[in-house]
Amino acid sequence: MSYLIPHLNNGWEVDQAILSEEERVVIMRFGTDGDSTCMLMDEVLASVIDKLKNFAVIYCVDNVKVPDFNSMYELYDPCTVMFFFRNKHIMVDLGTGNNNKINWVISNKEEFIMVVETVFKGARKGRGLVVSPVDYSTKYRY
Repeated sequence: MSYLIPHLNNGWEVDQAILSEEERVVIMRFGTDGDSTCMLMDEVLASVIDKLKNFAVIYCVDNVKVPDFNSMYELYDPCTVMFFFRNKHIMVDLGTGNNNKINWVISNKEEFIMVVETVFKGARKGRGLVVSPVDYSTKYRY
């Protein structure tokens, strides 16, 4: 499903996507298209593109082809989703302790839309950290 999402092929394109968008949240999915985790996340992202088009734009970045941001954003997981607004990284408190990124698959489309809406509303108010409406701290308890 990643073919439905625009891909950014070098560091300059990633920077321009983050810098040029003034009114919408930029959602970046870092990871390789062939990874099973990324495939699941891409399915969710592709299915919500139309619902989010007024306040968010989604891009995929292959962090093997574009390694520029791997150390800067600590992209060590197979699939990572990050949010930016007006050239600022927006952190999301999901209850997991890592507020910088989402490094698992949010398979529920409505939950993902709620998280993006919260990011958009908080970022428009100038907040750099927003609290997610869904708490993932105990969701994957073993």
